[in-house]
Amino acid sequence: MPIATPEQYRKMLDNAQEGSYAFPAINCTSTETLNAAMKGFADAKSDGIIQFSTGAGQFASGLNVKDMAYGAIVLAEVAHRLAEKYPILIALHTDHCVPAKVDGFLRPLIAETARRRASGLGNLFQSHMFDGSELPLSDNLKTSVDLLRDCTENDIILEVETGVVGGEEDGIDNTGAAAEKLYTTPEDMVEVHKALSPLGGRFMLAATFGNVHGIYKPGNVKLEPKILRDGQAEVVKQFGDAAQFDLVFHGGSGSELSDIHETLDYGVIKMNVDTDCQYYFTEAIVRHVDEHRSELLHTEEEMANKKHFDPRSYLKRAEAHMAKRVQMACDDLKSTGRSLYTG
Repeated sequence: MPIATPEQYRKMLDNAQEGSYAFPAINCTSTETLNAAMKGFADAKSDGIIQFSTGAGQFASGLNVKDMAYGAIVLAEVAHRLAEKYPILIALHTDHCVPAKVDGFLRPLIAETARRRASGLGNLFQSHMFDGSELPLSDNLKTSVDLLRDCTENDIILEVETGVVGGEEDGIDNTGAAAEKLYTTPEDMVEVHKALSPLGGRFMLAATFGNVHGIYKPGNVKLEPKILRDGQAEVVKQFGDAAQFDLVFHGGSGSELSDIHETLDYGVIKMNVDTDCQYYFTEAIVRHVDEHRSELLHTEEEMANKKHFDPRSYLKRAEAHMAKRVQMACDDLKSTGRSLYTG
């Protein structure tokens, strides 16, 4: 099935909201991780979201180029071709673009979708994230309004963030963030609604409730999902049921299943799963190296075994192992077996 159309993507999100489930959003950096994500979704018979960060785009463009927008376009174009071979719907998204990178990342990607639409092609991306959480809320929303206008013109959904996701991911380091910044307030959510809803475009909100990027020992991260409940309640109280947000759960790797399930009751329809997928991918490679260490390098006595140092030998294992983690995420978020694909 080709990449989801904007209409299909909206239907995916609507069904998740109505059915109290969510889609895993899997960060990818290569053809191997793209196929791992798609295999995991297909094995679970779940639609899903694949996303690229600024760092992923830079990596994919190669060491001599290091162009984050160009690399993201390359990954997206590959994803469009690969997705044709999978019996599910996949939406493409970009993750955590901070203010300093908007002009070098988000705007060129929105422009690329506009170019494609003008020539009769479908959207390159179905949604983008602007992470303005480092800014005062008023400045965050000012840029969010500007970006939502551009996205709406091109049938793109915008994800915005209030509060700060702790920890470090892909060069964004919030390990020293003040504790209160990790928790979005109902007042913050009301301000987001006031600023963005009048524009008429669709958007998602990554409201923070103690989320932390990375993976930690049990008990080291204190999530407060009821923050989402209270914020939604205040927005609905002031603006009616139609004002309820489509919420995004960042820092989903390593979270307690009870916390994940609770967030689904409060409007979470997308959960980012990056760290755990990175770990599963690398774990398979490490096991390959451990099993064949003596055959992977030439020595004075023996030549290395090509069968085992061929990158395909360990990358296939990595793809399969990461796919298992994606399938687990579908189970955790209750999207398993709910694909809209009809053949």
